[in-house]
Amino acid sequence: MRGWWQEITGLVLPVDCAGCGRPRTELCERCTGLLGGATTARRVRLSPEPPGLPPVYAAGRYGDEVRAVVLAHKERGALGLARPLGTALAAAVRRVGTAGPLLLVPVPSARWAVAQRGHDATARMARATARELRRQGVPARTAAVLRQRRPVADQAGLTAVERLANLSGAVAATGGGLPLLAVGPVVLVDDLMTTGASLTVAARAVTVAGGRVAGAAVVAGPHDPQARPDPSDRR
Repeated sequence: MRGWWQEITGLVLPVDCAGCGRPRTELCERCTGLLGGATTARRVRLSPEPPGLPPVYAAGRYGDEVRAVVLAHKERGALGLARPLGTALAAAVRRVGTAGPLLLVPVPSARWAVAQRGHDATARMARATARELRRQGVPARTAAVLRQRRPVADQAGLTAVERLANLSGAVAATGGGLPLLAVGPVVLVDDLMTTGASLTVAARAVTVAGGRVAGAAVVAGPHDPQARPDPSDRR
C-alpha cells in the first residue's frame, strides 16, 4: 500500500531535485550527470580489499548529490528515480565486459529494512537496469535469487570488519533460483559500494550455489580506496 501511494503521489505532486533540491524537477540535468554513465564508469578498488570481492565497476563517484539521490530512492520512496539510477547502473554493467545473456542479481537487503521502506529498492533498480540494457541491445534479465537467511544487525555504524562478520553466512541462493544461476554469467548489482562486505558475501553465495560471478556493478563507488562505511547505509 505504501509503495502504491508513493508511486501515485510522485506522479501528481511537484517535487524538487533529489540531489540538489532544485525546484520542480525530480532529478536535474546536473545531478543526472553526476550519477555517471558510459564515459565515467570505472573499476573501483578498496584498500584493504575483502577476500573474494569480485571486480567492481561504478558509474559515478559517491558524493553529496549522488548520496542524496540514492537515499531518496531507497529510504524516502522516490520510486521514479529507479529509471535514472538504472540507466547509470547499466553503464557500469557494460564495463564488466562479459558476453550475454547476463543475469543481474541484486544484493539483498534485510527483510525488516524492505518492510520498513515499503519497497525493495535494489531489486527495483536492477529491473530498470535490465530494461535499459535490453534497449541498448544487450540481453539481460534480473533474478532476485539471493536472500538473507538469518537476521543480521543494522549495518549503520559498523566498521568494515564488523560488516563482513555481520553478513558472513547470512546470504544464500533460494532453491527456485538455482537453475537461473547456471544459465550464464552473473553480475551482482547494488546502489553503492563502501566496504565491499555486501558484495563479497553475495558473490560467495552465488558461487556456492553453482553460479559464476563475472563482476559487480554499482551506481557509485568511493573516491578513496580506503573508504569508511557510510553510517546511512543500513542495507
